Amino acid sequence: MAHEIQIVTEADLRAAIRLDVDMVNVIERAFAALAGGEVVMPPILSMDLPQANAEVDVKTAYIPGFDGFAIKVSPGFFDNPALGLASLNGLMILFSAKTGLVEAVYLDNGYLTDIRTAAAGAVAARHLAPDTVETAGVIGTGVQARLQMQAAHLVRPFKRVLVHGRSADKAAACAKDLAATLGIEAVAVDDPATLVADSQLVVTTTPARNPVLMADWLHPGLHITAMGADQEGKNEIDPQAIADSDLYVCDRVSQCETSGELEAARVAGVLEGVTPPELGEIVVGKTEGRQSAQDITICDLTGTGAQDTAIASHVRAALPDAGTRIRT
Repeated sequence: MAHEIQIVTEADLRAAIRLDVDMVNVIERAFAALAGGEVVMPPILSMDLPQANAEVDVKTAYIPGFDGFAIKVSPGFFDNPALGLASLNGLMILFSAKTGLVEAVYLDNGYLTDIRTAAAGAVAARHLAPDTVETAGVIGTGVQARLQMQAAHLVRPFKRVLVHGRSADKAAACAKDLAATLGIEAVAVDDPATLVADSQLVVTTTPARNPVLMADWLHPGLHITAMGADQEGKNEIDPQAIADSDLYVCDRVSQCETSGELEAARVAGVLEGVTPPELGEIVVGKTEGRQSAQDITICDLTGTGAQDTAIASHVRAALPDAGTRIRT
């Protein structure tokens, strides 16, 4: 019997899939499913290629009740811009959860990953940030810096955003883009400590291997989402900051121990013998989140296969007739 596979390009996906509250809710449900304990999600297959200045990650998850499951391949080749190519690309393959047959291939070049990653940041902000955020800050100036601020603004509509990066020109460009996108004041700042001091919500979006946010910058009423550490050795947050926070939350503890901020914290002797709560547990109410407006909270996002299955399944439902089909 012939079988059809849907092939959808990045252009079609960009035209139809948006970072909005509905998408935040899609990803929030993925975190809720993780808290249920029945999701099958193997460790990330992560391949570091230092000779090529590159890395490749493969993620997947089976979520009971979903019609399909996704396998996402995400290469990052960081010398590509010198060749006139994007650093990140990749695709998602959606399989039937009933037959295992390929249902769809999303040639998104990382677009769906960008959207689901930003939406996860909004889930963290929704459940952990103070109810009122006047100023948000982002450390980093790339695609995720822009998207994380857009996502956070959906759930905490702040009035001002601060941007810090290693390049003043890139920080200024990012701030200009955010001002236009969000219609609010956006300012590039030279000093990251000042950015943190003036913000109630901060997102770090860098590939740093040494902390870009220090413990002595913390202040009451601050929420931090760290989403840059997604591979062994990466580290954005001073381990002492995790020790000093009122609440430290992982998207998946087992991943954060090997490729997130918890890895560096364990090496530094922080949280020894302690298992932090997971974001999904807070979403479903198994664990309490922020206790007061003065709490200091940190959320460590490494990116989960459950998010990939959730967004791929959402795309399948939203775009049943998009793209082209091949028969096998």
